Amino acid sequence: MQPAQSLPSLTDLLGSARVVALPLATRFRRVDVREALLLEGPRGWTEFSPFTEYDDAESSAWLAAAIDFGWGILPPLVRDTVAVNATLPAVGPEQVGAVLDRFPGCRTVKVKVAEPGQSLADDVARVAAARAYLGPSGRVRVDANGGWSLDEAERAIHALAPYDLEYAEQPCATVDELAQLRERVAYMGIPIAADESVRKAADPLAVARAGAADILIIKAQPLGGIAAALAIVAEAGLPVVVSSALDTSVGISMGLHLAAAIPELEYDCGLATASLLADDVSFEPLIPVDGALPVRRVAVEPELLGEHAASPERSAWWLDRLARCYELL
Repeated sequence: MQPAQSLPSLTDLLGSARVVALPLATRFRRVDVREALLLEGPRGWTEFSPFTEYDDAESSAWLAAAIDFGWGILPPLVRDTVAVNATLPAVGPEQVGAVLDRFPGCRTVKVKVAEPGQSLADDVARVAAARAYLGPSGRVRVDANGGWSLDEAERAIHALAPYDLEYAEQPCATVDELAQLRERVAYMGIPIAADESVRKAADPLAVARAGAADILIIKAQPLGGIAAALAIVAEAGLPVVVSSALDTSVGISMGLHLAAAIPELEYDCGLATASLLADDVSFEPLIPVDGALPVRRVAVEPELLGEHAASPERSAWWLDRLARCYELL
């Protein structure tokens, strides 16, 4: 967290705070509308958007990140564009093409799997459709969000291996399960990536120390901001994929500035999720062109803030949450 003397006042934060509710083009992780609180600092617009089920202790890191991006000093950047992947929600195979058409030029697709209420056969059909859409030269990665047990994950990776997986993201929930799974499937040459085991962990480096992952998924907001995330990347010493948490284009901009400051990016980044939104807060949203995004801040449009303003009740909920999290910094 940031030292108290570096924080803007709560009055300053509340003075510029705007809460929006943006509809999704396709249901994603049981979410149809994405709410976010936007703030305008001296460096530009920034975003505070922990998911509604997160408690204040976890959400306070997201507020630290928002303040860091809106009020802090950015690190030196080493690139001005970032290659990104498409994200495929847990849709039926007949919907795959329509969803992926929203990600022009992306050569990599992250496919959501292990959706509650669905089967491994559903996952296989979705991954097969994504592979068919991309062709043999594209890259397919899967993300289970910790939804499989150890044995289920091993079975699933075997079933999905014929589609030439780039890696499997958070197949199991715990670091110990990830370590065991990594040993079990090592002969297959399919890397294991950790997401929740980094961003929701008391020690985000524990998964790296345990040798439980080949790749780390790094997200700026949950890790407390760009500077904090860069420190984790440097200490972990593993390849990373910078990703988003279904942010507006403002939050995507934060992730892009993080990705642009990392010396080596071996993998396409998961920063194209604004393409999953039916509407955004800018007339120039961060939508991929030729599979990449420019590294820039976003001009927020007052017209769109008004059009997509959350209800008074939801706005009050978010402002109260902001105040509670502020007290924890």
